[in-house]
Amino acid sequence: MGLSAVFDRLLGRPVPGQRGPEPRRSNPDAVVDCAVYLAGRREPGRPHYADAYARSRRTRDAFVWLGLHEPDPAVMAAVGRTFGLDDLTVEQTLADGHRPTVRRDGDVTLLVLRTAGYVEHAELTDTSEVIDTGDVMVLLGDRFVITVRHGAAGALTSVRADIEHRPAVLAEGPWAVAYAVCSRMVDLYLEVSGHVERDLERVEETVFARDRSADIQHIYQLKREVVEFKRAVLPLQAPLRSLLDQRLGNPPRGLRRWFADVDSRLTRAVDRVAAYDDLLNSILQSRLAQLAVDQNNDMRKIAAWAAIAATQTGIAGIYGMNFATMPELGWRYGYPAVLCLMALTAITLHRLFRRSGWL
Repeated sequence: MGLSAVFDRLLGRPVPGQRGPEPRRSNPDAVVDCAVYLAGRREPGRPHYADAYARSRRTRDAFVWLGLHEPDPAVMAAVGRTFGLDDLTVEQTLADGHRPTVRRDGDVTLLVLRTAGYVEHAELTDTSEVIDTGDVMVLLGDRFVITVRHGAAGALTSVRADIEHRPAVLAEGPWAVAYAVCSRMVDLYLEVSGHVERDLERVEETVFARDRSADIQHIYQLKREVVEFKRAVLPLQAPLRSLLDQRLGNPPRGLRRWFADVDSRLTRAVDRVAAYDDLLNSILQSRLAQLAVDQNNDMRKIAAWAAIAATQTGIAGIYGMNFATMPELGWRYGYPAVLCLMALTAITLHRLFRRSGWL
């Protein structure tokens, strides 16, 4: 090596004919976080997902957790090639609105969950969005777990932070992340159900108040939101219980009791949502019955006033015929007497209708 090359190396300048260091790869924008976990502890840094997966395969008791949020087809295709995902799985992760399910394809297990979040609103209207839903897909392999989230609700940043403070659980491997995601989703269900219960109480108060100011469109809108919430919560029961089936051998034995706790809390959420749906049906039927009663009352009032008007019209019509033998036709006070008769008839009928509840 010449003297000039030595000076170039000391000064950090590239040496002619020598390859420089490869540029460091960066994760795409769709990657929320990527880390390697060794024996329940996070390794420092945020490497590229390909480098992280290569490191986890070289190290015993290590796995990589890659978190994605609404990746585009190019990013998801590259991730699929790196982790050995089939084309169907990659295609499914690009779309949202999937039903909660669990499926095993070769060495990869796909777990789909629905996310839910409560949307704060000042008052309930016929277009209010009460519950925002999305989905999260968990892809589990021997040395990796990939979470793909769609929608604004159900962010997993807090899930990662919480599970990283529990190294004993995280040491169980990728299925520990699946447990943490399932637990977070069920906690969100219970949290949202508490907010929905308060909305139901306010709707119930307005329906049975004296002024009855509740609009049936508002009740129907809340029912639609609860039905959407129900579609997110109820279908998760079957996949979650299938994970507890020891014959399938999906979660490690050390995580079975944690999944059982999630299933118990999910049962509480399912019971609440089912009760809310039944209560909304009762409130809706009650409001419809009230509207029918109000319409009946209106019809009785119209009929009562029509009867009062009909008596006046009948008397005026008879005296308007101008027959020569009409009663009191030639009497000086005949006209005022007829007017008094009409007024007396109207007052009498009004009192009778008031007493019977028609007016």
